[in-house]
Amino acid sequence: MIGMTVLTSRPAAGPLSLPRPFWTLWLGIVINRSGAVVQPFLAVYLVQAQGFSAGQAGAAMAFFGAGSLLSHLLAGALADRFGRRLTLTGGMLATSAAMVALGAANGFTAVLVTAFLLGLTIESYRPAAQAMVADLVSPDARPKAYGLLFWAMNLGYSIAMLTGGWLAGHGARTMFGVNAAVALAFAFVVWRALPESRPDEQPVSSARFRTVLPDRPMVVLCLSTAAYGVLYAQAFTTLPLAMDEQGIGRVDFGQAMALNGVLIVLVQPVATRWLARLDHVRVLATGTAVVAAGFALTALVHDALGLALTVVVWTAGEIIVAGALPTIVATLAPAGLQGTYAGISGMSWAAGAALAPVAGTLILPLGPAALWCSMGAIGATSALAALLTTRAVQHRTHTETIDEPRNPDAEDDAEAVRMSL
Repeated sequence: MIGMTVLTSRPAAGPLSLPRPFWTLWLGIVINRSGAVVQPFLAVYLVQAQGFSAGQAGAAMAFFGAGSLLSHLLAGALADRFGRRLTLTGGMLATSAAMVALGAANGFTAVLVTAFLLGLTIESYRPAAQAMVADLVSPDARPKAYGLLFWAMNLGYSIAMLTGGWLAGHGARTMFGVNAAVALAFAFVVWRALPESRPDEQPVSSARFRTVLPDRPMVVLCLSTAAYGVLYAQAFTTLPLAMDEQGIGRVDFGQAMALNGVLIVLVQPVATRWLARLDHVRVLATGTAVVAAGFALTALVHDALGLALTVVVWTAGEIIVAGALPTIVATLAPAGLQGTYAGISGMSWAAGAALAPVAGTLILPLGPAALWCSMGAIGATSALAALLTTRAVQHRTHTETIDEPRNPDAEDDAEAVRMSL
């Protein structure tokens, strides 16, 4: 197949002993996220530029969310079937086209359709990138690699938030055009500079999803991830409403929330190198518990300083979780199903995030104590569920280390690498 040259030798290592193709992927994600200015301002655009009511804007965002939910599953399967490089490139080309279509759409129906298509494509790079990292990076270095990808996404997002408001003020064409252009740039980087990393031997396509359902540790991990999504997404759904009711203004709220991005950009690279040495399941459970504690403490918040302190706590937990979760997913995934497992994991988180505003707004009328203690309990349940996968992850880690050694620091041995793939 054109463009499907599978790696047959270990890529040369770059900084931090990670292979050079990883850093190319890292750079592409920074570029892509730096121009991701549409999504944060999409609801505002629909109300101000399209003249939609709040209900119509909400419906359009729901269609976008539905597409995003499916995108993880679809892109993960495509990454296993057709390759990581082709899925990344095609996904970004489709994102660019959908971005232009949504920017040009007029009328409620047209916006609903194009919003769904944008949601279906905009997250397609995530499972393909996650699978590519599993292909390229040795098991012991994956937590570091996944943590750095998380850092790249947040670094790019911080840039997008700084420039997005200015671009939005210069009209929809500018905002959508810039976002479409960076998606094209990401596609170009992937196609021109990244080799295909997918292993040669692939399972029968019809067996892909049926492999996941009997995999109890993966099912438990997905349930844990969905619960974590319900918890974490409160930060962008119910938390602003709750803080407004508690007398914390938008400016103070925005400043407190800005700590999240600042801390991730400053702390993540350092924390990743230390956390990579620890047991991945325990790291995931600990991080989830810290996030749960941060949100539970929000019940005690009465001013901006208190909110800032809770943001620091749950951001610390988020940093801890970042590299551990995809590492565990990559460990649990059988050969040839890295993309599928990554996609299902991503869909689990997205499903939880979609349920977050429903759960939060149902509990909020009962008071802040009820809301945040409930979220703390959900997070604690997620952490305990993650611990249930300990034995399976340890067993598969040991099996992978013996049967599929992938150490980028080792001397090049083309035949050994070919066998490991």
